[in-house]
Amino acid sequence: MPDPGEGFQFTADRGDSRLRLDQVLTRRVTTVTHMSRSLAQRWIESGAVTVDGRPARRSSDRVREHAAIYVALPPETVLRSVPEPEPARLDVLYEDDTLIAVNKPAGVVVHPSYKQLSGTLLNAILWHVRPGLPERLGGVPLRDDVRPGILTRLDKDTSGVVVVAFADGAHAAMQRDAAAGRVRKEYLAIVHGSPRPPAGIIRDPLGRDPGDRRRVVVTQGGAPSETRYEVTRSLPGDLSLVRCELVTGRTHQIRVHLSAIGHPVVGDPLYGGVHRRIRGDVRAVARLERPFLHAATLAFKHPSDGRPMAFESELPDDLQRVVDELRDRFHAEDEVEF
Repeated sequence: MPDPGEGFQFTADRGDSRLRLDQVLTRRVTTVTHMSRSLAQRWIESGAVTVDGRPARRSSDRVREHAAIYVALPPETVLRSVPEPEPARLDVLYEDDTLIAVNKPAGVVVHPSYKQLSGTLLNAILWHVRPGLPERLGGVPLRDDVRPGILTRLDKDTSGVVVVAFADGAHAAMQRDAAAGRVRKEYLAIVHGSPRPPAGIIRDPLGRDPGDRRRVVVTQGGAPSETRYEVTRSLPGDLSLVRCELVTGRTHQIRVHLSAIGHPVVGDPLYGGVHRRIRGDVRAVARLERPFLHAATLAFKHPSDGRPMAFESELPDDLQRVVDELRDRFHAEDEVEF
């Protein structure tokens, strides 16, 4: 085993479940520049990685949710143990000394990675609660040794509610509640076509596309995945407003599941949502620069005292413009409502 530098440890979440160990390390280790699967594989082969206190055996081993993973990082690889605080505007929905709920705009990465070390939502949150600040109404500045844990990892181009816990125990409790189905995560999407039946459950297993690492595909042997959906409104232009509830939380899950049943999210270039015929009278949809997908509601029990918490996020301007145009053009007897 190499001489350990600064160790990196984390608890595997639902997004890690059933992924290969080298994939999980590439996804989660954020203290290293130029992180890659080949580097992760070298660590595993050298004995620098433990899972639940035992040395990892193979890079291809599948990770189980809640597994405790530790990497003894060689000193030359360490960049920093936690992301740096950076000043940026935050739309704070709620905060206390245990957690913070914010409204994430589209185009912002949630957590730093080897590809993007700064300019993320977590960098901004760390600035907002940086040590040394006087106490604020509703919140307490973080201690130097606190490492925030993210409950909801939205895609870069997905907007909506994100919750971050400030204590390891709180984050672990929220993860357990999520695994037990006690966290409700609802999204709004506009899709092509009219899903049939209008309400249902999609349980297709998901895994990385071996031919394109950017994509996730339905695949036998993939991670178990479940999305509940309901069509809440049929829209002009052969479109539908769909409310989705995430039961599991895989990468790109809603986008892949809806595309797999033949109804991709409009504006989604990765999963077939932009190369569809769009009627000229719904041009706002064609002008979208990202998928029409928004994390509208997040509800859970507070990890400290169990009181129910629920946060809602209104549609941002770019998605609201689509709604407004539909209303303006089709505001007859059956006005479009969201």
